[in-house]
Amino acid sequence: MNPQAVLGYFCLLCFSFRSTAKGDLQPLSFQPGTLYQYRYTLDIQLEHASTPSPRGVGLRAEAWVQLHRLWRDRGGEELLQVQIRDLKAQHEPEEERSQNGAGGLPAEIALSQEAQAELQQPVFISWSSGKVKAFYGDEAETILISNLKRGVVSLLQLQLHAGTAVEEDISGSCQVTYAISNHSITKTKDLLSCAKLKTGFTSVNKIFGVEWQPTSRSQYVVKDNLLQSVLAEESHVLFPALRSTTSIKISSRQQLQLVSPPTPGPAEAAGQSLEDVLAGTEGQHQPLGMASLPFRRVCTHCPSLRAYLRAFDTQRVKMDTSKAATTWQFQRFIQMMRSSKKRDVLQLLRRVPEEMLPFVVEAAVAAQSVASLAALSDFLDFSKEPKSLLEKFLYAAAFSPRPSGELLRLVLDKMNRKQLAPKVQETGIVAVGSLVGKLCQQKLCGLQEVEHGVETILTGLRGAKEEPEVVIYLLALGNALLPETIPTLLDYAEEGPTTVTAVAISALRRFPTEYISIEVKQAMRRIFHEKRKSYEKMCRLAAAEILLDNKPLPMDVINILLASNMLEREMATFLLLKVQNSLRADHHPARKIMKDIMRDPRINNYNFFSKAGMSSSFSGPLTVTQDLLSTFGLDLLFLEGGFLRKSVSDFSLLHHGRQLRAAQVTIEAQGMEPMLGENVLEGEEEPELMAGMSAIFFDVQLRPIVFFQGYTDLMAKVLLSSEEPTSVFKGNLLLMDHHQVLPLQSGLQVAIRLQGGLGLDISADIDLSIWEQELKTSINTRGSLTIDFQAELDAPFLQATVRSQTEVETSIHFDTILRFSSSPVLTCLQLREEQVPYREIFTVSQSAGSQSSTARKGRRGTVPGREFALHQANSKVCNLLLTAEEE
Repeated sequence: MNPQAVLGYFCLLCFSFRSTAKGDLQPLSFQPGTLYQYRYTLDIQLEHASTPSPRGVGLRAEAWVQLHRLWRDRGGEELLQVQIRDLKAQHEPEEERSQNGAGGLPAEIALSQEAQAELQQPVFISWSSGKVKAFYGDEAETILISNLKRGVVSLLQLQLHAGTAVEEDISGSCQVTYAISNHSITKTKDLLSCAKLKTGFTSVNKIFGVEWQPTSRSQYVVKDNLLQSVLAEESHVLFPALRSTTSIKISSRQQLQLVSPPTPGPAEAAGQSLEDVLAGTEGQHQPLGMASLPFRRVCTHCPSLRAYLRAFDTQRVKMDTSKAATTWQFQRFIQMMRSSKKRDVLQLLRRVPEEMLPFVVEAAVAAQSVASLAALSDFLDFSKEPKSLLEKFLYAAAFSPRPSGELLRLVLDKMNRKQLAPKVQETGIVAVGSLVGKLCQQKLCGLQEVEHGVETILTGLRGAKEEPEVVIYLLALGNALLPETIPTLLDYAEEGPTTVTAVAISALRRFPTEYISIEVKQAMRRIFHEKRKSYEKMCRLAAAEILLDNKPLPMDVINILLASNMLEREMATFLLLKVQNSLRADHHPARKIMKDIMRDPRINNYNFFSKAGMSSSFSGPLTVTQDLLSTFGLDLLFLEGGFLRKSVSDFSLLHHGRQLRAAQVTIEAQGMEPMLGENVLEGEEEPELMAGMSAIFFDVQLRPIVFFQGYTDLMAKVLLSSEEPTSVFKGNLLLMDHHQVLPLQSGLQVAIRLQGGLGLDISADIDLSIWEQELKTSINTRGSLTIDFQAELDAPFLQATVRSQTEVETSIHFDTILRFSSSPVLTCLQLREEQVPYREIFTVSQSAGSQSSTARKGRRGTVPGREFALHQANSKVCNLLLTAEEE
């Protein structure tokens, strides 16, 4: 034997051994003049993950995939022709399922001749040992057919050595990890990392969004430099962040199996370049992206606004905001308006009766389509329309779950009109703040409308002459939560009069912890410890809360506790209870630091914590689920004479580190000291006699409401008071608004939609009886929540929808009774929830050719009403006062 040949063979053997030891495989290649035929199968399952629910939708498809090499350059890059032939699809029709849920025989789906012809048109890829360099096809093809071909081609995208890389395929540009074992390659794709064309939208607050848990794993078998088989499996679990029990699961399995042996095929084409060879093929083939193209299903059964207008006289909507039926209608109107033209929306606005107009305006704002906003622009006249309707429009904009620049532009345009009513002007300012904040959370701070909105607020603040004006602009900054406005808020907090200081500190408290900087904490220390001037007790307490709630330093906690010995009894009691609350609440950021400090007997002793005031601070869980923690907090600060100075009731939602203030209602009375024979502390300014209320709903601060201002106004309200409560908020909100296109690896796609509506009616009443020396306040909240969550599967031969609908109605009452004929003043607090009816409906529908079917299952029930025990001392006083009333 030739010694050189032996040496060459030995070197080749060593190289092969070295590659195998490293876990690498030999380069892949398809031989010229050979037709490779693979058997392709696809299985997809779309189903509810909860029970009871109908059986899901199953789809199975089979085809032959033929592949041959057209051309190869010297560097090893190959031009391959890929063709799908004889595709057959099956589904399981609903009518063939047995009563126990088991499926019957699968039914064939007849594909149209046009779809079959399109499917069989070949596509071409530039391929180099497993890597798809380019994809060529006809850009005029139907999107669903084109995506199906992308899904097959993506199975040919692989890597022959272990490691992590970024690959482009049907899912977009994704991070993938390869592991090699003998002839097997395992590819794990991180679908959450995929970068693709942005489609769809979601709510700004992630608590109202959709959670997506995907997995993707592919197994390749390579032998003799040839791809033998591919098995690609993926799974997607999606659910509303608030309710994982209504999850939807999508499972997909693709398999490509080589049919042996390969048969003789077309010869390689002659050509100097890839472009020359492509030019010689039949048809037009342009370079196309590998990522799936979004497809929008045409809804044939969706409600139409034009049809509604034709039957308008017989389709009036009942306007009970707290009922689920009204909230479902609200969502229906939003869907109609999103697919309607401006003239139809405008016609609806002009035709509806007066009592229905606020409902339609809210729906038009929530729809937020170009047509609905243009119709509102033409319809709303801020110089003529009733104040209540204009406020309704502005609050609807403020509560938008994902506002656009166009919506902010419309609000600013209407706000620029002269001679606006004061209440409308104030509501508009706080609405602009909310819109600016939400747009910045969507990373749209650079929009011209946002810059104009910020300038409007800051210019108005600088030019404000009266204290109420300053307060409104500060509230708007609290809604916007722009970090660059923190220095402005600090200036007003330290230098402003009492009311301004209180509002500025309240706005600072709403910022996330990462923005409570050293400068903010230094300013709060100066306010609490009164380093520069005297501050009203409420301002000092609010400053202390900022220090305690945002990664507190041990020094701050110790100094606040030491200072409590120098405070008046009620203020000290309230502050110490705040500290104790942080120890009990597992989610409180200062809990660990507080526990460490409490180990020091110089701090944790009777001298510090024996204050016997009436003030209280309480917080605790209302509902705990695997998704959500809802908490209720109640702060009560009394004057030394026993009169309630301030009450704050707070309902918050916590979800995986995210917090949402669902409702916070503050009732405050000031200037009562002279009436009770108390003196104002030295250095403090004497506040004006006033009582009012402010509210935050879903992180949006509303315009404050004043019950009375001044002694004359108080007496007039007492003598001429009506029995009608004051409306704090009444209307319909779109809380959840999510649309997501989910490309499956097969080329099919699933559209995920979530819409959640809330009907809310909140009223407050204050009843002061001079004769009985008794004060009663009542906050009543009635509401309904409706959630529509669905997944739509689209294929060239099948459409299927899996849908869950949930509705809940609730009513919560918070009442206080204060009897100040005795000393100390007796106070009773009651928090009651009436029984809560709920209903869930699960639907599965599918359509294939001329066949369609729908199956439904559901459940309903009622959660019993309950009264919350706040604390033992309160219960004793309530028993005393309520028993006396009954007698």
